Amino acid sequence: MLNDFTGKVAVVTGAASGIGFAMAERFVAEGMKVVLSDIEQGALDKAVARLAEQGGDVLGHVTDVSIRDSVFALADAAFDRFGEVHVLCNNAGIGSGSEGKMWEHDPKDWDWCFAVNVFGVFNGVQAFVPRMLAQGTDGHIVNTSSGDGGIAPLPNASVYASTKAAVVTMTEALYAQLHQVQAKLGASVLFPGPKMLRTGLWESYRNRPERFAKTTPRKTPYNTLDAWEKAMRDAGQEIEFTPVESVAANVVEGIRENRFWILPASEHSDQMITSRSQSMLARSNPSYLETFILDK
Repeated sequence: MLNDFTGKVAVVTGAASGIGFAMAERFVAEGMKVVLSDIEQGALDKAVARLAEQGGDVLGHVTDVSIRDSVFALADAAFDRFGEVHVLCNNAGIGSGSEGKMWEHDPKDWDWCFAVNVFGVFNGVQAFVPRMLAQGTDGHIVNTSSGDGGIAPLPNASVYASTKAAVVTMTEALYAQLHQVQAKLGASVLFPGPKMLRTGLWESYRNRPERFAKTTPRKTPYNTLDAWEKAMRDAGQEIEFTPVESVAANVVEGIRENRFWILPASEHSDQMITSRSQSMLARSNPSYLETFILDK
């Protein structure tokens, strides 16, 4: 169990903004050395400079988590600079930007989203965990999921939800396998929230690699957080947001307590978990999706 963070080393992917930066900033405040990775060079440089100004011993490394060699290069950079890694946060993630129903989707949306959200986590595990095990020191791996898919899917976000469901299962298997070898490493799955978050997930399309380019043009503009929030307000629904700093605090607490489920208290989440579990136990149709089915 990792209790004392002072002088330890953390690696965070997707760290130039949002949840990733908040985790990196909190780790610096806890006295850790931090490696920040992101696919955006400019944003990453600004994030590194900001933490350095706060007195952090930090390193930035541009990484495309969907590329295996890129993640292994990140591991090399982290170990070359600091010698050890104690905390790995596989946090980088994207929204697919898919349109319409699943049978209408561009397959490239699925290829891209799975490459980042699922294989990005797998690449992180393979690049870091063997070396973290070899250290023989206490450590922890945190994989970022979402209530959307990790608990129950928003049907109209089927690509993203599918990837985040996969992250939960991957982390469960990782947890069990680490215990099988009596490792000093813990594993957690992070559910950011409990409310909406202001992150760059809505603008993932800005960093879409050419190899995952859409095969057909979009029929509608990409949705933005501002536009979505305005539409909800126009419909009479005021949206509350969870500060990313609160998510980072939950991560630190979860690591210290060696908790697998870093899942903030939420009446809505608890209701969805209960409804889904009851549906499975009763072998009944998924009534917990009725709200979304009616909302066409």
